[in-house]
Amino acid sequence: MDGLRQRVEHFLEQRNLVTEVLGALEAKTGVEKRYLAAGAVTLLSLYLLFGYGASLLCNLIGFVYPAYASIKAIESPSKDDDTVWLTYWVVYALFGLAEFFSDLLLSWFPFYYVGK
Repeated sequence: MDGLRQRVEHFLEQRNLVTEVLGALEAKTGVEKRYLAAGAVTLLSLYLLFGYGASLLCNLIGFVYPAYASIKAIESPSKDDDTVWLTYWVVYALFGLAEFFSDLLLSWFPFYYVGK
């Protein structure tokens, strides 16, 4: 658990869109970034458990950020990150294909979209 905590703390120290938004919210509310991030993750998880349209949100999470990261990887000079994201898209497509044929069965499982 300490490894996860260290990775989250390291992520919150980096400069990116998420940490900038969290920093602005921290400045306005006085609540630490890590608590704001934990609250956002908790709300997202609860919405995926009980919210209407969880399948859409789940698919957006699995598509939007990876698409952005893939474009950044293509533009970078390193080829290692290209391989990682290409592997992601192949696995994503395989799961999408499997889900297409087994959607009626899988949608009956509780917490399916959280696990997905």
